[in-house]
Amino acid sequence: MVTTPYIINEIYDIIQKSTAFELTLEALLALGVIWIVLYKRNGRKRLTPEQREKLIEEWTPEPLVGDVPEDHPALHTHLVQGRVGKVINIDGKQCLNLASHNYLGLVEDDHIQQEAIKSLRKYGVGSCGPRGFYGTVDVHLDLEERLAKFMEVEEAVVYSYAFSTIASAIPAYAKRGDIIFVDEYVNFAIQKGLDASRSRVVFFKHNDVADLERLLEDQAKEDRRNPKRAAKTRRFLVAEAIYMNTGELCPLPALVELRKRYKLRMFLDESVSFGVLGKGGRGLIEHFNVDKVEVDLRSAGLEWAAGTIGGFCAGSSFIVEHQRLSGLGYCFSASLPPLLTQAAISALDLFENDPKIFEQLRDRCQRVSQKLPSLKDFTFRGDALSPVKHLYLKNETDSAKEQQILDAISKECINNGLAVICSEYLDHMEKRCLRPSLRLTVNRLLTDAEIDDAFRILGEAARKVIAAAT
Repeated sequence: MVTTPYIINEIYDIIQKSTAFELTLEALLALGVIWIVLYKRNGRKRLTPEQREKLIEEWTPEPLVGDVPEDHPALHTHLVQGRVGKVINIDGKQCLNLASHNYLGLVEDDHIQQEAIKSLRKYGVGSCGPRGFYGTVDVHLDLEERLAKFMEVEEAVVYSYAFSTIASAIPAYAKRGDIIFVDEYVNFAIQKGLDASRSRVVFFKHNDVADLERLLEDQAKEDRRNPKRAAKTRRFLVAEAIYMNTGELCPLPALVELRKRYKLRMFLDESVSFGVLGKGGRGLIEHFNVDKVEVDLRSAGLEWAAGTIGGFCAGSSFIVEHQRLSGLGYCFSASLPPLLTQAAISALDLFENDPKIFEQLRDRCQRVSQKLPSLKDFTFRGDALSPVKHLYLKNETDSAKEQQILDAISKECINNGLAVICSEYLDHMEKRCLRPSLRLTVNRLLTDAEIDDAFRILGEAARKVIAAAT
């Protein structure tokens, strides 16, 4: 049994070894605890049963969901049935599909579908567990090995969703106190990654290398004024190979030159360019013949050209392996279902065995670009090689009215057998809200006659809707 003198001696020794600041802090904390205990015991009002009943009767709970206006888009949706291929069934009507991102037409590939079915029969639907626990199946490892080989890098890591890929990769490396230079029109997934990183974000004008250089030079001057802080600050450059929000290619060679001059770490999102650009479909780096070591991390979604689900990051083993412990989308999301993993492997087989598909897609992209000037009621944006094109009303008005007109044009097109949609943005969450547009996506399987017919329907629908609105 511990004696009282022993306890007193221990307390005396602690007091002797403590500084005046430590003793003061401990005393204040003790007084705070005593005050809280006494306040809770003596300061709390006790209600009578009658008072409690009255409060319960007067209480009105707030609704779980607020009032939704009758014209809200969520209340007026289209019903899609069957496979979303080159032709799509919308509300029972067969439409030529220029709305979904099935660039190579692999959603309609029967061989890929049969391979996925075989995988389903072998593995079932999925593990419902993250990769680091019990979610890793041999096909996941096969896909990562195949992707690393295809992208000609040391290693690749596969994520379950395209959105979470770049949104997890950025905060896995960039932290509070770092600086990220980023194009102002990057997609929403990148924006969420920037928010999660808690870094200082500096936006430069879209595809404006001169503006980026100006910002980098300003930062360099600030670093020279405070070299101690500069030594602890890491700097990143983030860009998209083909911007989803504009359809334009980023000037990668110029960005690489600035990266080397100002010692930046560079991330490149190749979601739209993967399976589109380059002789072998490897993306913008192959298209511009840039040395792969110049880009520290490449990410891409498998939900566009590859026609499945998920995404991946590729680079050196040193960089990629870090995400297996720090990429939140990798660590905490259920792993990619094996049947969709097998579909990605089968898509890579097609990429390697039939590289002509990339040339065919680029030919269709250029054909669509050549037709864009025929739309007299629109201006347009998007590189000739990009499978994403944006159409804007020629006569610019306020955003709400433009959105209303474009929605009406989209509906009229669907009624006449052409599926096109408006670009959707989260107005209160996007860093830079873009002007409303119709977004066209190109499919490798489109014929010249189908493209001509699509532009005829689009032109007639625009004239009809704009005439009614004026």
